[in-house]
Amino acid sequence: MGANKPRHPLEGVSLRRIEPSDLPFLSRVYASTRWEELAPVPWTDEQKLAFLEMQFQAQHKWYQEVYDGADLLVVLLDQIPAGRLYLFLSSSEIRIVDIALLPEFRGRGVGGELLRLILAEAGETGRKASIHVEKMNPARRLYDRLGFRITADKGVYDFWEWNASQ
Repeated sequence: MGANKPRHPLEGVSLRRIEPSDLPFLSRVYASTRWEELAPVPWTDEQKLAFLEMQFQAQHKWYQEVYDGADLLVVLLDQIPAGRLYLFLSSSEIRIVDIALLPEFRGRGVGGELLRLILAEAGETGRKASIHVEKMNPARRLYDRLGFRITADKGVYDFWEWNASQ
């Protein structure tokens, strides 16, 4: 009977701080979130990968500068690197700087459960949670279901906030 029991989305999930040796993996996660955008571009796969690597390096550097002291975490599923979760914590806010999973780990409820844990922490500590989300990101439905609300239009992104008092 127990063998057929569905797995809880967070069963086997753990987090650890990124290390320099994680950069190739983190670049792969980044590329997996951008690959489809490059489909119409008439470049070879090698050119696309080189472009995405440059974009990842720029983004990674920017995150480290703008969100100095952020928790930059690797999401592990059964000790296998599955994605990244970057959080910037202040006394009034938990900023979800980035949350992304490799395609083979998406659709299992892991991202939603991680977000629920973040919201529980925000609620327990009297902080809001926030995230920038691209206007075409299908995860917008999830943020809406979780109670996030758009509070600012930032061009290609919307700024979403969650408050326990909502």
